Amino acid sequence: MSEKTYIVKTTKQYQKDVKLAVRRGLDIEKLLKVVRLLCSDEPMPAKFRNHLLVGDYNGYWECHITPDWLLVYEKDTEIRIISLYRTGSHSDIFGKGKKR
Repeated sequence: MSEKTYIVKTTKQYQKDVKLAVRRGLDIEKLLKVVRLLCSDEPMPAKFRNHLLVGDYNGYWECHITPDWLLVYEKDTEIRIISLYRTGSHSDIFGKGKKR
């Protein structure tokens, strides 16, 4: 295995979120593009508004695939693992009563 390779892990909730995104007709290729960017170690372009979260998701990162389509993830550059936790709209992820 190349030293530059990342292992990408997903949660069951993330997998459900992706199925919902497909049902909504979202362009999954846009999501895959962001995941490939995360795996590349290149800086995330500003248009994705990548930022650290607080509150229930303290320590996780969020980036915007589109203005109201988000990806919540963790990236460990030492052990080369990217964990994909959630994807969806702001209300899907952070709406009233929504917790990790």
